[in-house]
Amino acid sequence: MLTGMARSEVAAMVKAGAVQVGGQTVNTRSLRLTEGDRLEVSVPEPAAPSRLEPDAGVDVTVVHEDAEVIVVDKAAGVVVHPGSGHGRGTLVQGLLARFPDLAEIGVGEADRPGIVHRLDKGTSGLLVVARTADAYRSLVDQLKQRAVDRRYLCLVWEHLASPDGVVDAPVGRAAADPTRMAVSTRGRPARTRYHVLERRTDPDVTLLECRLETGRTHQVRVHLASIGHPVVGDARYGGSRPSLAVGRPFLHAHRLAFGHPAGGETVSFSSPLPAELEAVLEGSP
Repeated sequence: MLTGMARSEVAAMVKAGAVQVGGQTVNTRSLRLTEGDRLEVSVPEPAAPSRLEPDAGVDVTVVHEDAEVIVVDKAAGVVVHPGSGHGRGTLVQGLLARFPDLAEIGVGEADRPGIVHRLDKGTSGLLVVARTADAYRSLVDQLKQRAVDRRYLCLVWEHLASPDGVVDAPVGRAAADPTRMAVSTRGRPARTRYHVLERRTDPDVTLLECRLETGRTHQVRVHLASIGHPVVGDARYGGSRPSLAVGRPFLHAHRLAFGHPAGGETVSFSSPLPAELEAVLEGSP
């Protein structure tokens, strides 16, 4: 059985023709197995050390560090790892400048050493990074088992009818625009719990705490927009309105808890709202 591998790694193996069932190469990630099927997987060699260029100019706020993990408080506007249009100035490159050992972790993808989960560019808050291969596998497994507690503070438009709720709807690429995500029957299962912390008027907004049970791209933003309560300041999903000016989505990963890879004890971290989001609340009656 394969354990401790990111979904992207498994998907890459399928795409490369490294997975066979009954001697036939698998070309889809959604094949249903039946009892007696013989599954053969050609496991690739461990990832080569990262060749990314460190960037000491990236401001990295470290909340906690030890031999196994690093917990950072990411600023809004910083991309987590290099990708299309973002070759420099990423969080990963800032981490490599401060923690050169990350380049040698040897698991995951070469352009995102130690990264087990992400935050959107416009989202601020807590992120855990694995510092060893064993820590990486432990955290990946905890995420798969939904054992990592990830909570966000967000301000949404209008007042929600219920103080607590769950949005359980699959999320996938939008058919009309692949740069956007959407609730879609073709998407992957996604589940977000929310709790109302405060309701405000003029304009009508609600402060929520959202807890992820899954971690799809743009999940909180898409789920809240799908129930008619887009995140304030989120222009991509309908949350940008002139009555309340915010330079980015009002979304902050304020709490993170997980089992420490070294001993299994639960460790938890919290992060206060950034000053620019506090200012929005102070200006809203």
